[in-house]
Amino acid sequence: MNGYYYVYILTNWNDRVMYIGVTNDLKRRISEHRLETVEGFTRKYHVHKLVYYEAMTDIRDAIAREKELKGWTRAKKNALVMEKNPGFEEIRL
Repeated sequence: MNGYYYVYILTNWNDRVMYIGVTNDLKRRISEHRLETVEGFTRKYHVHKLVYYEAMTDIRDAIAREKELKGWTRAKKNALVMEKNPGFEEIRL
């Protein structure tokens, strides 16, 4: 997974809360969310379930995509996840 930047979507156990982030180390970052080692939204709402991610080679593209997705409606975000992961199953890395 080296040399890439990842835009990812997490949700909680019942898929009601959604979080979008960007990182250069997806395994490490998802582990931090799951272990709740960092204060913030994902810790407060127990948002640990990885349901979608995209890999990019340019950090600027990844940040632009993260901002784009954050501006979408929940319905549009759900549709994006469902294209690749119809059951909102947890993706294990």
